[in-house]
This record gives sequence, C-alpha cells and structure tokens, in this order.
Amino acid sequence: MKRIFDAQLIGPFAALVIVSLVVALTTERFLNPGNLSNLSLQVSIVALIAIGSTIVIFAAGIDLSSGSMVALLTMIFALMLKFVGVPLVLAVPLILVAGALLGLLIGVITAYGRIPSFITTLAALIAFRGLALTFNNGSPIFSLDPALEPLFYGKFVGIPLPFFYLVFFYGLAAFTMNFSKLGREIYAVGGNPAAAVLTGINVRKVQAITFVIAGFMTAVGAVLMSARLNSGSPNYGQTLELQAIAAAVVGGASLAGGRGNILATLMGAMTIVIVQNGLNLNAAPSSVQNIVLGLIILLAVGIDMWRTEISALVARVSGRKPDAEAAAGKKAG
Repeated sequence: MKRIFDAQLIGPFAALVIVSLVVALTTERFLNPGNLSNLSLQVSIVALIAIGSTIVIFAAGIDLSSGSMVALLTMIFALMLKFVGVPLVLAVPLILVAGALLGLLIGVITAYGRIPSFITTLAALIAFRGLALTFNNGSPIFSLDPALEPLFYGKFVGIPLPFFYLVFFYGLAAFTMNFSKLGREIYAVGGNPAAAVLTGINVRKVQAITFVIAGFMTAVGAVLMSARLNSGSPNYGQTLELQAIAAAVVGGASLAGGRGNILATLMGAMTIVIVQNGLNLNAAPSSVQNIVLGLIILLAVGIDMWRTEISALVARVSGRKPDAEAAAGKKAG
C-alpha cells in the first residue's frame, strides 16, 4: 500500500481528481455515460504513445516525432491493406516492426551520432510528415478493412478492448522500469550518464533502446488510430507528441531525466484528455485548447524545476525543516 500511495503518484492523482471535478461542475454532459465511454477510448491512444515518450524522458531525452510518425505509419498501414492486399493479421505486426525501426533510426542518430534528441526528433517530425504526404498524393485512404474497427471498438466481457491494451502495456512498462536491469539502466542513464558509464552501462545503447520502445508504442497508437477511423491520413497525429510529453510531465517525470513513475503517466494522460474533453463540451475553439495545453506543459515543467523550492516552502509553512536542513542540523548536533 505504501508503494501504491507513493509520493510520485499522489500529485498526478490529485491533479486528475481536481480537473475531473472542475469539468464535472462546468458541464453536466461530462458525466454522461456516452461521454465517459468516448473519453475512455480517446485516452487510450494518447496514453499508449505516452509510454514511449516517458521512457525516453527517463533517459534524459525528448521525442517530438511521435505525432508525425503516427501519420506516416497510418498511411503505410492503409496502403498495405487497401492497395497491396496484405492481410490484416500480417499488416499489424509489420507496422509494429516499422515503428520500432523508425525509432531505432532516431535512436542511432541521437546516441551514436551524438546529436541532441531535440534536434533529431524535430527533424524526424518534419521529415515523417513530409514523407506521409508523398503517399497517395497526400490524400487520406478510407475504408481499409471491415475487420479493423473491432480492434478499437470491440469489447471483451463487456469491457472495451483499449482498456486491456492499457492494462497490458502499462503493466509491462511498470514491471520493466521497476524490476528489470533495463529499467534500472534507463533511470541511471537519465540521472547521471557519467556515473552510468563508470558502472559499466552502455549509455549509447540504452539511449537507442528507449527510442526503439518509443517507436514501437507509437506504432501501437497508429494501428489503433487507423482502427478507430478505419483510414490512414497524413494529417493524423497533429499535436499528439505534445499531448504525450504533457502526459509525462503532468505525471511527474523530470525532463532532466532519471526520475518519474510510468503509472503516473497514465494519470497525466487522463488529465490532459479530460481537460480537452471539458473544453470541447464547453465549445472552446481549438486555438484555446492549444493555449491551455501549452500552459499545462509550462506549469508542469515549472513545478518540476521548482520542486526543491516548493518542498522548502511547504516545510517552512508546516513548521518542519526541509530534508537538507534537517540533515545538516542532525549532523551538527
């Protein structure tokens, strides 16, 4: 129980509850069963892609390419199903492999080319979107396969399938980050790369692996987006990379690397989607939604950067000494 209510989860959970209450009080339609069902489906794509974005952030990187990669992968997926005639059971794993390979390309350039991830993924964001526009003369491809929609809208024992996708991938990611050698290496690389090298960790390899994971999870999101809309389009995924990053930082992941909880990212994703849903229900224009998303990212990053000062302020207000001061006082005594 202590691990469940770890401090890394309390903050994101509190933010989720507060945002939900505010939206519920501002519009009666929020608690409508139809809206809640749509909300649960909407959060799945963002939350799954956010797994990869968060793991990259844990290793002190950033991934700006996921939105454009979704557009590219949905177009390749649509071409395979609609024009090439690849069976769905083969097309899905091929797209997942393609996403992992695109992530590997970014990871190799970033880690072994020693180019900052911000630059490589920004270049990929532009290049992938441009490449997606070269397929089918830049036009969307519709009506891919009748068997595709059930992947997103299907149910098992009355529960939508995306719920099971979230449980599986977040469970796997949480286990990997908390109980595997790779997870410890990712945290070590993000926390202190120089110290990680001294302990024998292959820092460049670990950095590359995080982008492979991000590419794979982006491919999962691309398949679900194609299944949701039964189409592929070069316009899909716009601002999706920002939502994924926002989910990570709202969930408490430090952009400096080495700190965060993957389960908190799920709460962050739910918070972001609920905010957008509330704005939609209140007929807010897309421009306002983008402004709010930007402010959420800024606030979350600010809280992360000012974590020490905030902790010290809370300690002074509550009459307790901050940890550092308490430790110094104990040593002096």
